[in-house]
Amino acid sequence: MAIFNIFGKKDVSSDITKNIPYVIATEFTPYKLYSNKKSSVTMSIKLKNNTNEALLTSMVIELPQKLGFDQVGVAKQKEIRVGKLNPREEKILNMDIFSNIDADAGDYTINLTAIAHYLDYGHVINSVRKRTLIGVV
Repeated sequence: MAIFNIFGKKDVSSDITKNIPYVIATEFTPYKLYSNKKSSVTMSIKLKNNTNEALLTSMVIELPQKLGFDQVGVAKQKEIRVGKLNPREEKILNMDIFSNIDADAGDYTINLTAIAHYLDYGHVINSVRKRTLIGVV
């Protein structure tokens, strides 16, 4: 970005936009849901800032049609405003996920998106997506 050097500015977004800013790991307790009856698991999400700068962070979780964040199964998407994550800091988020009586046996995909924001939650710098599977038996 040589044009910024003319105006005395430097490109500060290089570390955040060119590299992967977050590491996402998931774990389920208990490991699986039950089919054709109401059951629940707790999903633990370990979110780590992988950069050398503090990042304003939010996390979006999207569930498939047969699962939900409540026992009724109405809420399918949830945004969590994590706040500022310092460099190399880890945060653990816990979510309860429920199945309903329509959930058939099989694997279901959960989409996780960690978003780095600039100054407020309205401006996005970069994001990381991860898909994880949960089994229904």
